[in-house]
Amino acid sequence: MAHSKTRANDGKITYPPGVKEISDKISKEEMVRRLKMVVKTFMDMDQDSEEEKELYLNLALHLASDFFLKHPDKDVRLLVACCLADIFRIYAPEAPYTSPDKLKDIFMFITRQLKGLEDTKSPQFNRYFYLLENIAWVKSYNICFELEDSNEIFTQLYRTLFSVINNGHNQKVHMHMVDLMSSIICEGDTVSQELLDTVLVNLVPAHKNLNKQAYDLAKALLKRTAQAIEPYITNFFNQVLMLGKTSISDLSEHVFDLILELYNIDSHLLLSVLPQLEFKLKSNDNEERLQVVKLLAKMFGAKDSELASQNKPLWQCYLGRFNDIHVPIRLECVKFASHCLMNHPDLAKDLTEYLKVRSHDPEEAIRHDVIVSIVTAAKKDLLLVNDHLLNFVRERTLDKRWRVRKEAMMGLAQIYKKYSLQSEAGKEAAKQISWIKDKLLHIYYQNSIDDRLLVERIFAQYMVPHNLETNERMKCLYYLYATLDSNAVKALNEMWKCQNLLRHQVKDLVDLIKQPKTDASSKAIFSKVMVITRNLPDPGKAQDFMKKFTQVLEDDEKIRSQLEMLVSPTCSCKQAEGCVREITKKLGNPKQPTNPFLEMIKFLLERIAPVHIDTESISALIKQVNKSIDGTADDEDEGVPTDQAIRAGLELLKVLSFTHPISFHSAETFESLLACLKMDDEKVAEAALQIFKNTGSKIEEDFPHIRSALLPVLHHKAKKGPPRQAKYAIHCIHAIFSSKETQFAQIFEPLHKSLDPSNFEHLITPLVTIGHIAMLAPDQFAAPLKSLVATFIVKDLLMNDRLPGKKTTKLWVPDEEVSPETLVKIQAIKMMVRWLLGMKNNHSKSGTSTLRLLTTILHSDGDLTEQGKISKPDMSRLRLAAGNAIVKLAQEPCYHEIITLEQYQLCALAINVRKLGGTCGLSANESLPEDIFSNNGILL
Repeated sequence: MAHSKTRANDGKITYPPGVKEISDKISKEEMVRRLKMVVKTFMDMDQDSEEEKELYLNLALHLASDFFLKHPDKDVRLLVACCLADIFRIYAPEAPYTSPDKLKDIFMFITRQLKGLEDTKSPQFNRYFYLLENIAWVKSYNICFELEDSNEIFTQLYRTLFSVINNGHNQKVHMHMVDLMSSIICEGDTVSQELLDTVLVNLVPAHKNLNKQAYDLAKALLKRTAQAIEPYITNFFNQVLMLGKTSISDLSEHVFDLILELYNIDSHLLLSVLPQLEFKLKSNDNEERLQVVKLLAKMFGAKDSELASQNKPLWQCYLGRFNDIHVPIRLECVKFASHCLMNHPDLAKDLTEYLKVRSHDPEEAIRHDVIVSIVTAAKKDLLLVNDHLLNFVRERTLDKRWRVRKEAMMGLAQIYKKYSLQSEAGKEAAKQISWIKDKLLHIYYQNSIDDRLLVERIFAQYMVPHNLETNERMKCLYYLYATLDSNAVKALNEMWKCQNLLRHQVKDLVDLIKQPKTDASSKAIFSKVMVITRNLPDPGKAQDFMKKFTQVLEDDEKIRSQLEMLVSPTCSCKQAEGCVREITKKLGNPKQPTNPFLEMIKFLLERIAPVHIDTESISALIKQVNKSIDGTADDEDEGVPTDQAIRAGLELLKVLSFTHPISFHSAETFESLLACLKMDDEKVAEAALQIFKNTGSKIEEDFPHIRSALLPVLHHKAKKGPPRQAKYAIHCIHAIFSSKETQFAQIFEPLHKSLDPSNFEHLITPLVTIGHIAMLAPDQFAAPLKSLVATFIVKDLLMNDRLPGKKTTKLWVPDEEVSPETLVKIQAIKMMVRWLLGMKNNHSKSGTSTLRLLTTILHSDGDLTEQGKISKPDMSRLRLAAGNAIVKLAQEPCYHEIITLEQYQLCALAINVRKLGGTCGLSANESLPEDIFSNNGILL
């Protein structure tokens, strides 16, 4: 060997072979070279090398001198730190340094060198990593437990490690840091508040966001040391929460953030802290309760949280805050509900009762947020909300505040579209919320224009989305209409009617604007603007905006032409969207952050734009109805019985024929309707006739081939068809054909001649047909009609009882059990009334004599001849017909004046025919139908 052994206590320093003395007399480069050799020597030594340990003891002491610990060169310091780390490993468990001050200096020195770990791209990084690995493996810092300044050393170490950790470090660096720090907590006697703060500060949101790696390191450390550190965490929260000693830590103001983070890391860290939160929930300080409520909302609502089941007293105490006197606390509880419902469906039952109370909260914001919470959960998964919760939303559609109503309506609309229209959760889910469509349309009955406008918007966007392809849109409308309840159907019909009326009002306005400007036209424009304004929200502002819009229409021909196209009966859905887009684009320039004028005009355009119905749509709808008739539709898949679908489809077409008649003007549509006329199904043919009546005004001019095919069918229906079809056939001829007089003559004369009072079965259709001809063309057949009424109707039919009625004690029987003779007499009465309604005058005293006849029927309890041949049910029917006839005549001004008070009283008495002085002989439990005399909505 090149060196000789010396005793350590000689004071002589022995260097490894080839290493000369290391002192301040050599250059930095040479010092680094020699230190590297020393590092290699210590690195290769182990604890069993007793001779070498003794040999290099003085060198170990020399390396801990201030010369090295305070050396200005970082490379020198790093190499010395590596040597010292190995020295602690080699000489363990007894370090060669006995002075507490020296030990403190050494460990503070090593801690400072660990800052070099920050730069992972440094050429020296591997040495820094070796240093960390060494002290972590040996647990070198545990030597400091006995030092008076141990807390300062540990705190500085923790701060350093948390400050240098970054995303450039691999898992090994992270692991060694956790090993090093956890040994200090787990093997030490205590954890000071200062040391605890260096860990917890990394959980505070601001720090967490700045250094995610430090947060992950603290999280891993707390998980590793949960059992050992829990008492110190408990003490910290106890000092702050229960004793109010906020001065013990700078983190006191972040206690609630820390509790949440610690709970998410390991709930066992808070075993003794959670009961303190229950106490805080009952604090007299509103802000303190609010903070605890916010905290617990996150803890209970977290996805994998089991806190509610693990700590039921705390959960029940938290639920009690739903009824807190402080509004922000109730609001916070309600907001929490959606997260809880989504992440913990099992808690829905507990929440339901509290949400019910809050849905009636006096505070608008809370009622609003109840809806938001329930709807948010329902949109995620319908199974998360029970029927009770959905019903709370339903109730709020009638809230006194518009903001709440709007939220409830929009929420239900979104749920309906997701689960019913798009069927995202299957048929059962669609069935569960099938009531939504009816409820939303019922709101159209409300007086508020805001509600009505929102229903229109919901219908166009969520119930029958206007952006669907035509066939899909009509299929959607078809099955929606087939499944609506009667009130919803009426509301939808009313909606189309209102939109149609407004469309006409705007068309009138455009026409007026196009006229030369005069005082009269200006007044007419102002009047029209006022009418339109009443159909928009906030009439006060709407009036100003409509005046401004009128001025725009006068000045801007392009906008006026777009609006003219929009309100044209021939405007297609695609054209409508283009018109709305162009108008709003032009009015929106220059762009402004808020433009209330543009918003108001958008409301108007939304209401008048035909985004659902056009010629193509009607054609598609008729094809859909025909598919149901042919049995090739998806009725069963849609959950609608075929008969119900057909009836609803025909009713829908009838309604649209009133509101959108021009949309039926296509050869394809009229040909489909002609085919319906020839079907055996009476309801189908009847509906087709009504549609022709409403839409056929241009058939003669534009569709001559349809005219040629339609006319013989109408003649046949009028002469030999079922009564209702005969009625509509006559009205079709009147509405469609310019040669109506000729056509009526060709029908009236053969029917008139063929009337046979003894052939009851073949009398009803002729009486219906003649009655409607008399009403529509009274002057054309004035003489023969007067003779017909006097001789045939009165003498041959009404004053003649040919067949005896069945003996029965009943006062009323179903329609099919009414005798043929009575049915004929009822039609005879109706025919007389139609004749009078057609004449519209009482010059010949025909009205007076007819009213006298009808009064006699009422006086005689329905037995005009008083021969006793008519059965009691038939007498009831005739009284009903007579009463209805009087009410019908009362609606016509010229007859209204000649109806006496006694006749009105007789009608009123017939409405309530329970035993009043034995007038009708009804028993106490019998009466005529409640709808008796409810004719055309006129009630006496």
